[in-house]
Amino acid sequence: MVQDKRLYWLLIPCMFFLLVFFVIPLLISAFGTIYQPGHGFIGTSYIDFFRQKISLDAYLRSICMGVLVTLLSAIISYPVAIAIVGIGNEALKTTIMLLVMLPLMTNPVARTFAWLVVLGRNGILNQIFLNFGFVDKPIKFLYTNGAIFIGLLQLFMPFMILSLTSALENISEDYTMAARSLGASGFQAFTRIKFPLTIEGLITGGILVFTGSITAYVTPAILGGSKIFMLSTLLYQKASVTHDWHMATSIAMIMFLTTLGVNRFIRFVGMIGRSK
Repeated sequence: MVQDKRLYWLLIPCMFFLLVFFVIPLLISAFGTIYQPGHGFIGTSYIDFFRQKISLDAYLRSICMGVLVTLLSAIISYPVAIAIVGIGNEALKTTIMLLVMLPLMTNPVARTFAWLVVLGRNGILNQIFLNFGFVDKPIKFLYTNGAIFIGLLQLFMPFMILSLTSALENISEDYTMAARSLGASGFQAFTRIKFPLTIEGLITGGILVFTGSITAYVTPAILGGSKIFMLSTLLYQKASVTHDWHMATSIAMIMFLTTLGVNRFIRFVGMIGRSK
């Protein structure tokens, strides 16, 4: 027992680092959004944020984009993770896992610019549609919500696949075989055995995907252009273009509180799922 208590001393460097470089700057930023020297306590920046149409649209767009990317990532990643776990050849499994992680090992700017080659006016997708006669003129894929959605999905779905794969590998196949031997279908075995036992992996993947989607800057900036704002691109405009640092800090705090609140909601829903 004494030895276990001594192990807590190992947490001191990590806690000190987080306190100095995360907690204290975060508190200073939060305090700066509600108090200004000479003006006292104010909170008008938050009210102004939700009153302005461009800010409210950016906020709702970011939330919707994060939710949709997270949901579709979960739907696509489950069968992919099940297939990866079911591969008996270790060399093949390792190769597929490397392909899944390849986007994470590529520079975000280069990876996002690659989508310009695919979705551009003279890109691969438009050339296919034009050559097969599906359309008479190029379709506008770039600088749309759909382009941002595709870019974010490709960017963050590997986190969901890795989380679910790790969770599924910890489940004994004997559980599924026992359920099938008792007459359960493949779908019933998944919904009643694999899904409840992999909720923790789903929660972890969902938090990573949603947080990444709502805070990403490069992908929305390149694929969305200058007219479609997300919270990250709006923050950049306020800080670097208009030099409205007070509003930029408020947007950063709204982004942080939103991600924190959604993450807690995901964990709450996961707890309900595990209890059932």
